[in-house]
Amino acid sequence: MKNFDKRLSQLPDSVWAKIAHIEELKGQWITGAQLSPQLLGRLKRWVLITSTGASTRIEGSQLSDEDVEKFIRGMAVQKFAARDRQEVQGYYELLNNVFDAWQSIKFSESTVKHLHNELLKYSEKDARHKGDYKKGENTVAMTDAQGKVLSIVFNPTPAYLAPKETQELVDWTETNLKIRKHNPLLVVANFIVEFLNIHPFQDGNGRLSRVLTNLLLLKEGYVYMPYVSHEKLIEDNKSEYYIALRKSQKTIKSKNEDITPWLDYFLGILQQQSKMAIDLLNKQDIEKLLSPKQLLVWEYLQKVKEATPQEISKKAKVARPTVNQVLDKLLKYKKIERIGQGSATRYKKL
Repeated sequence: MKNFDKRLSQLPDSVWAKIAHIEELKGQWITGAQLSPQLLGRLKRWVLITSTGASTRIEGSQLSDEDVEKFIRGMAVQKFAARDRQEVQGYYELLNNVFDAWQSIKFSESTVKHLHNELLKYSEKDARHKGDYKKGENTVAMTDAQGKVLSIVFNPTPAYLAPKETQELVDWTETNLKIRKHNPLLVVANFIVEFLNIHPFQDGNGRLSRVLTNLLLLKEGYVYMPYVSHEKLIEDNKSEYYIALRKSQKTIKSKNEDITPWLDYFLGILQQQSKMAIDLLNKQDIEKLLSPKQLLVWEYLQKVKEATPQEISKKAKVARPTVNQVLDKLLKYKKIERIGQGSATRYKKL
């Protein structure tokens, strides 16, 4: 990455401002995090579901978070292809292992290949190439909600160069995270855009990049990663994700490399994730005021953009009178807002 310093030479103030804010929020989490183990356990279980659903849907899966949760609990989801279930199981188990064991996982080329093997260990179609570099060329395509290819985003590094470039990228990243010459957020962001530009494996590169993002940021002290879904934020901003990648990747190896679009997007997602993590520090006070049934309503409202009382009652499996009680309480404490009137009334988390 001999051009990395040049890439950073003309970064806009907005990028540095985002880094400063993320670091400030990271410090607030470290000094203020006193959440109960029970709450952290619930958050982590939900993030595993949400992140698994989001990361696999970005790549074309049709499983909703509810479907993922049922499947993980051992309930059959017959209407979906076996491939979706295989990918979900692989991602869920791998991310759970990263959340549990990140401190003992050494970041290296062999680790990247091992994690790829674990990611695809249940995938029948990937049995021959899991954990191994691509042997043929692959393309990156943008898909719609039904998994239909809309357009080819770009053509990655040729297969014969992928092993060499990946090893160099991992070695450079590992070294630069150690010497601390650059802010680790810039190093991690650079690793992800370069990794996806190489696209070293035949399949699973996008999913693996998000697992590696969690791993690297955990190792750099952003220890709230298991409690706010990074993958869900990317899914919610999927179009911008592809645009930022494409704008940056098309300049790589050119005379005028510019990964600013990707840095701006990546850091924006992390900034949002960090804010949500800090919001959790104030969440426990509300939880003390809610009964277990009422808590189900509050937890559901944090998963969706907005919902009607009827939808909340159905999805959270809580009686309508209880839903009305907790909505009034959450409005009082300014945790939610009411949208519309009458039968069209909906509620959303602030």
